[in-house]
Amino acid sequence: MSARNLVIVESPAKAKTIAGYLGPDFAVEASVGHIRDIPQPRDLPAAEKKGPFGRFGVNVDDGSFDALYVIDADKKKKVAELKRLLKDAETLYLATDEDREGEAIAWHLLEALKPKVPVKRMVFHEITQEAIQRAVQTTRDLDMDLVEAQEGRRILDRLYGFEISPVLWRKIKQGLSAGRVQSVATRIVVERERERMAFRAASYWDVTGTFTPSQARQEFTARLASVDGRRVAAGRDFADDGTLTKGDVLHLDEVAARAVAEATAATSASVTAVTEKPYTRRPYAPFTTSTLQQEASRKLRLGSRDAMRVAQRLYENGYITYMRTDSTNLSQSAVSAARGQARDMYGAEYVPDQPRVYGKKSKGAQEAHEAIRPAGDRFRTPAQVQGELRGDEFRLYELIWKRTIASQMADAKGSTATIRLAADISGCPVGASAEYSASGTVITFKGFLAAYEEGRDEGRGGSGEDEERRLPKLSEGVALDVLGAEAAGHETSPPPRYTEASLVKRMEELGIGRPSTYASTVSTIQDRGYVRRQGSALVATWMGFATTQLMEKHFPRLVDYDFTARMEERLDEIAGGNLGRVAWLDRFYNGVGNDDGAGLRAMVTDLGEIDAKAISTVEIGEGVVVRVGRYGPYVEEVVPAGVDPATGEVAEGASLPESDSDKPRRANVPEDIAPDEMTPERGRELLAQAADDGRELGRHPESGRVVVAKAGRYGPYVTEVLTDEEAELKGKAKVKPRTASLFQDMDLATIELDTALKLLSLPRVVGVVTERVTAEDGTESEQQVEITAQNGRYGPYLKKGTDSRSLTTEQQLFDITLEEAEAIYAQPKQRGRAAAKPPLREFGEDPASGKKVVVKDGRFGPYVTDGETNATLRRDDEPETITQERAFELLAEKRAKGPTTRKKAAKKTTKKAAKKTTAAKKATKKTTKKTTKKA
Repeated sequence: MSARNLVIVESPAKAKTIAGYLGPDFAVEASVGHIRDIPQPRDLPAAEKKGPFGRFGVNVDDGSFDALYVIDADKKKKVAELKRLLKDAETLYLATDEDREGEAIAWHLLEALKPKVPVKRMVFHEITQEAIQRAVQTTRDLDMDLVEAQEGRRILDRLYGFEISPVLWRKIKQGLSAGRVQSVATRIVVERERERMAFRAASYWDVTGTFTPSQARQEFTARLASVDGRRVAAGRDFADDGTLTKGDVLHLDEVAARAVAEATAATSASVTAVTEKPYTRRPYAPFTTSTLQQEASRKLRLGSRDAMRVAQRLYENGYITYMRTDSTNLSQSAVSAARGQARDMYGAEYVPDQPRVYGKKSKGAQEAHEAIRPAGDRFRTPAQVQGELRGDEFRLYELIWKRTIASQMADAKGSTATIRLAADISGCPVGASAEYSASGTVITFKGFLAAYEEGRDEGRGGSGEDEERRLPKLSEGVALDVLGAEAAGHETSPPPRYTEASLVKRMEELGIGRPSTYASTVSTIQDRGYVRRQGSALVATWMGFATTQLMEKHFPRLVDYDFTARMEERLDEIAGGNLGRVAWLDRFYNGVGNDDGAGLRAMVTDLGEIDAKAISTVEIGEGVVVRVGRYGPYVEEVVPAGVDPATGEVAEGASLPESDSDKPRRANVPEDIAPDEMTPERGRELLAQAADDGRELGRHPESGRVVVAKAGRYGPYVTEVLTDEEAELKGKAKVKPRTASLFQDMDLATIELDTALKLLSLPRVVGVVTERVTAEDGTESEQQVEITAQNGRYGPYLKKGTDSRSLTTEQQLFDITLEEAEAIYAQPKQRGRAAAKPPLREFGEDPASGKKVVVKDGRFGPYVTDGETNATLRRDDEPETITQERAFELLAEKRAKGPTTRKKAAKKTTKKAAKKTTAAKKATKKTTKKTTKKA
């Protein structure tokens, strides 16, 4: 018997959880994300390629900004399945997420399924039995304003990317991309790297004394605050160019600091002032998407993408509320649950009399959802879910639970004491009187700190302002003994690089992006090669510099922070029904009604002359530049003819003509050199290395060629130098010098000829074995087969015919004997290096098979498997970024296809292509109809 109601959600995991709450009258199915989208121009139906949709998949010619939607090829089976279920249903419930993307998915389902039964929009922010049953009873209509906002964003992003990206291809490098948010996020990281490049460190010294009351042994330390009334300069007093920002401070050098320290150690001190004031620290607001990503990065070492992936699983399985939100609000039931649990676990004194209410802090924050919190009207404690959750899921749930409970707890209380000390340093050349200062905070009531304390981003150094430190009880006039004093030198630090967490925080402060886009934006700028990770820090690449320079010079408005934030605000207005999508797109693309510049179409039509060389050049200083070339970044210095490149001196009698006699020197820039590390001196080092013909080690005893050791783009290596005669023949005959990379434990500076000759002798014949071979006619014969030891791309290995086996160390290439090699071949062959490769990714249980799903690296590339069914990843799927839902979807498709021959697959493709054209035409008509109606 068919279910009377059909409920459609986005993901199989969510469908499985919700189905358990609704009973047999409801069939719950997953659309697995979007079922329709604007196709790439190359995928347009033939009939549309020469029409108004041919360029972008969007009609920009008549000002309607209609979009052409087609059902994705891999979603046609899903749509057919949903239509079949809908035939027997009495009501259709669209239960996608209550945000712009979720509302758009619901609208696309309506457009594709064309239901003839009542349709209800079912919304919820947590997946618990109470919430789901409540959502079934309190449905609403589809919110077309949210749909319009999502469609406007999708179309704008398509126009932005398709108009700007080709400029990057022509002027910088093929394959680059531009985006409304990603280009601005890249600029943020590039600007920080520019600040670091311009930064000049300043040196300063300070003095720390160790003191104790004369009557009692209670040691404490205090820092020198002033000498003769002049405040001693600290790191905060220096500008990024290394100069002092204030002229009335005392800048101590090493000599002066040591003199003060010696004079202090030789004298006594007394307390001149003691101040004490109450200390209060309030709890943090519950998590938003941004703050969750920041804390997950600091405390759990999870990147933005990974944090959101884990949070998605927790939400879909009913553990937390919706994880894409910028609201800090909690529902009344959640407040009651948090306060009750805090009272039960910590005591009544840890809960304030009145519930805490948090206002929105981020620019452009929306209040569509609650803050991220544990699901349900009573929260499950970490101990209660420990048997159900593992690894990152448990750690993230525990973090969310602690933050939520703490947000409704009492303030932390204590006191902060500051002690001022005076020391007579008469005779010191720096001054006659030194004042030292010490501060300490004592927490007398932990309050919310009993449950949770927020992590901190790395800054320019210094201890945390709320670090607890207890000082002895002292009063004014108390004599102190000086146990010692030490002078220490310091250097100011450059502005810290962004981490994923602090970049998300900065984007939120600027109003750039929204909760649903933070993680994908941070991932995209890394995937595109504009930014790379160095530990936890994000470093702008030279490619990022080049693209940002082009955008700043020729499309400045598109990477302006305020302009980008205003675009987000306009999308919010569309979602609220206060602005029309078409009018907004017309202003952005055609400039209609623009007060602040031309539209995008005019920008790309009248680009003027773009100097590709200048765009791809970053000035380092002293005539040294880095250029972004076709094969990567390289450093260049133009050395005029007659100038010694090593000393810069002009040879006697040498003339210095114009640029036609200049000789540019070039060298590749290694990937591990960050832009702020590329000084003129470092650039000249690379140039000198590139110009170096290598260290001559001697002659090869067999070939007679000179053997040299050199530093190359891919690491140090040794090679033979061809003779002049061989060099002349190189273009006519196959004369190739032998080359070999150094082992990891070898040093380029100390390698000797004997070792180089060993390296050049590889591959080494280990020995010969007799193999029995069966011919096609069944006859057997014996053959002699060599076993060789070789060094390959993936490390050292043995090779016997077509059978390869990995070695564990590079030294084995020289040492392994025939007997040892035969012993290795006697073992059963294992895939990979000596042992089976671990999974690349791990997911939950597949909804169909109930078995754990993993991503593995196979012979023909990465694939997903549940142990029974294997499905190869598609071209656009990456092992690092594929979602659990996508993995389930690929397995479901593979099961549905079953075993097919190549011929059948070919027929199927042809039939699909024909259907696609028909579906696209229908979609075009439907879209036009919808847009006309709203206009």
